[in-house]
Amino acid sequence: MSNPYELSDDVPVYVISVAAHLSGMHPQTLRGYERVGLVMPRRTAGGGRRYSMRDILTLREIQRLSQEERINLEGIKRILDLERELEQTRLMAAGLHAEISQLRNELESTRAVAARLAELRRSRTVDPAAALVPVRPSTRVTFWHAAAAQATPPQATPPQATPPQAPAAAGEAGQPQADAPPGGPGQATAGDRR
Repeated sequence: MSNPYELSDDVPVYVISVAAHLSGMHPQTLRGYERVGLVMPRRTAGGGRRYSMRDILTLREIQRLSQEERINLEGIKRILDLERELEQTRLMAAGLHAEISQLRNELESTRAVAARLAELRRSRTVDPAAALVPVRPSTRVTFWHAAAAQATPPQATPPQATPPQAPAAAGEAGQPQADAPPGGPGQATAGDRR
């Protein structure tokens, strides 16, 4: 809300007499609709009914369906329940679409990083001016090293001076190591997984 004094349609502020007047019904009709579960106003600490603008709009729709469409109260209740379910489904679908969009963006970012890492690994160059694709803080990157590669301490020489090591035996399990430099010995990248 842009205005702090502006009320949403769900705020229960109308007493039963005002709600009845705004919906064009008798207060006793509103009590009857509450008994059958068509409209459920909120209650104050003292037990008084408070209707929101959304409740009043629902009351108007109930009146239209019963008078113009000649639908009985059970049919109206079913229609209102289905409309509520539809609205919840729409909200859930909108949330899922937003999540899918976010995941697609993260996937594109991850693919770009993997492609850049594969390119750096192929060229075996360590150029401080070569910048990797920026990754959002929410993206996790884990480098996997073979167990044999971790047994030897890291060397201070650049990767192109390091002789290539034999791949780990099929029975050895790899160990995760986060924040390892790209192009290290025994490292698996997205380019190696093809």
